[in-house]
Amino acid sequence: MKIAILSRKRSLYSTNALVEAGKAAGHDMQVINPLRCYMNIASHHPTIHYKGEDLSDVDAVIPRIGASITFYGTAVVRQFEMMGTYCLNESVAITRSRDKLRSLQLLSRKGIGLPVTGFANSTKFTDDLIEMVGGAPLVVKLLEGTQGIGVVLAENNQAAKSVIEAFQGVKANILVQEYIKDAKGRDIRCLVIGGKVVASMQRQAAPGEFRSNLHRGGSASTIKITPEERSTAVRAAKIMGLNVCGVDLLRTNHGPVVMEVNSSPGLEGIETVTGKSLSGKIIDFIEKNAKPGKTGTRGKG
Repeated sequence: MKIAILSRKRSLYSTNALVEAGKAAGHDMQVINPLRCYMNIASHHPTIHYKGEDLSDVDAVIPRIGASITFYGTAVVRQFEMMGTYCLNESVAITRSRDKLRSLQLLSRKGIGLPVTGFANSTKFTDDLIEMVGGAPLVVKLLEGTQGIGVVLAENNQAAKSVIEAFQGVKANILVQEYIKDAKGRDIRCLVIGGKVVASMQRQAAPGEFRSNLHRGGSASTIKITPEERSTAVRAAKIMGLNVCGVDLLRTNHGPVVMEVNSSPGLEGIETVTGKSLSGKIIDFIEKNAKPGKTGTRGKG
């Protein structure tokens, strides 16, 4: 098969791992920068061109769309869908998961455990918003933030009020969430492929840090997840409509809660910790499921 990876850099670990896994399986792998694609949106013959080349002969697409290019990147994925090309994760599922507020609302509607979360457009009733999520300490998050950027821990109500007003003063969209003390700076990343958790790792925040992201100096180790955690990760992926995703969980005294569902999970940390070729499992999934005119698993909302 000819498989295209939508990624801005061939040198990124995850992109390179997928290229090598695909080549090892005998496929023609091509890395395409989605920002350099240009599209002909015609009703009878939609096309995508890249560096003067027509991409109509691509059999399958692996979207690795960064958060900063979600709008144009998902438009490129959608164009491939219009052409009947198999996309590992479809465009609507990617945009659904990227919108933190929308994704939490969808997960909540289906009964998935979540942190108590508040959202508001005005600072007029900030005190009530803070109390609504249980008061400080609490976490304030930018809706568009990634890799722990734009996530602030407010230790007391006055600090929380100041942070919320500062973010809203620059017209930033934010979420306010309870701080899960039970987690003790730890979270669990589950990698879901085709409705199964194929690998999981525990991430521990660096000393003095509450964010467990590896990009923020966190460490990772293997972990055995519980049946409830496994079920929660699988259900979250299904609700988002993603065939491949990372589901971030926290362990609490009332069961697992979902923090985020990531449509382009990094593979370096979890492959290194588990010793598994997860990029190879993604290629295996594509081999079994890629058919013309077929896209990903559809969620709702």
